[in-house]
Amino acid sequence: MGDFKPTLLQEKGFEVAVKYYQAGTCEPAHYHKIATEWTVITSGEVEINDIPMTMGEIVMIVPGEVVRFIAITDACTTVIKVPSITGDKFNV
Repeated sequence: MGDFKPTLLQEKGFEVAVKYYQAGTCEPAHYHKIATEWTVITSGEVEINDIPMTMGEIVMIVPGEVVRFIAITDACTTVIKVPSITGDKFNV
């Protein structure tokens, strides 16, 4: 859900995504200028900004904060961003 296509619900106020990762997968380091992002680890083990995290842990990333992500094991995350703004992701 969010301000992108395809989506279950077109919504500018927030964005929700469930993401699955294979062990060793990395996301490019990035930041958002406007949105605040919460990442919930729903399964597996990951590192976010070099901090090990496991199922049930949540991290909040504020605007301007650079995020580095790697899946240590197969993993799943649920990501919530407020607001949902197309083009507010900047790779470092």
